Amino acid sequence: MTLIVAVRYLIVSGAFAWGTGRRHPGLYAGQGAQIRREIFWSLASAAIYGVPAGIVAWGWDQHGWTRIYADVADYPLWWLPVSVLAYLFAHDTWFYWTHRWMHRPALFRAAHAVHHASRPPTAWAAMAFHPWEALTGAVVIPALVFLIPIHVAALGMVLTVMTVMGVTNHMGWEMFPRYLVDGRAGRWLITASHHQRHHADYRCNYGLYFRFWDRLCGTDRGLGSFGAAAGGGRAGHDDAA
Repeated sequence: MTLIVAVRYLIVSGAFAWGTGRRHPGLYAGQGAQIRREIFWSLASAAIYGVPAGIVAWGWDQHGWTRIYADVADYPLWWLPVSVLAYLFAHDTWFYWTHRWMHRPALFRAAHAVHHASRPPTAWAAMAFHPWEALTGAVVIPALVFLIPIHVAALGMVLTVMTVMGVTNHMGWEMFPRYLVDGRAGRWLITASHHQRHHADYRCNYGLYFRFWDRLCGTDRGLGSFGAAAGGGRAGHDDAA
């Protein structure tokens, strides 16, 4: 499973990095050393993420320990989208609180500073974590499959959303159109514009998928800028998206 996680990261991050080069030539100019460091830490994180994922796959295939199911008749059809939302909300909740915890000074210096060393982050930074931080992220989805029933295809959707949003939130430009980001949906969903503010200001915008916990806890400071405040030369909205 470690190899699968690593290949998934390389393919998705590589695809969006390539797309960035096509859409915004030169955006990552001068960041070669940073990108190599991001890939190193991300592959180290992939090794950690692969262990609990492998245990889950083995337990499901060999022993039926998990609550993953393959027959859509096992649960009502309405449960398919609800289970995806349940997983995303539970993951977002875990991420918000562990991420905010990682910003305590001692923990930040010991672990989370590795991720924030990407200034500004690139599409390769999504999994660039210190091993201690990677451990906190590696356990949540594997834990949920023992608690909340989910169809194997719905679980694939959760993992796809997790991977794509992790990459796109860090790639230094906004791929979603302005009407979505600045509209009603954007007030609740996190995209690169929201997470960019976190990388610029640190003490805000801790969520992963939704702005719910940031709004509830008073840590939402709105959308960030891809201009000079974000490191210079960064791209803004891609209105053609």
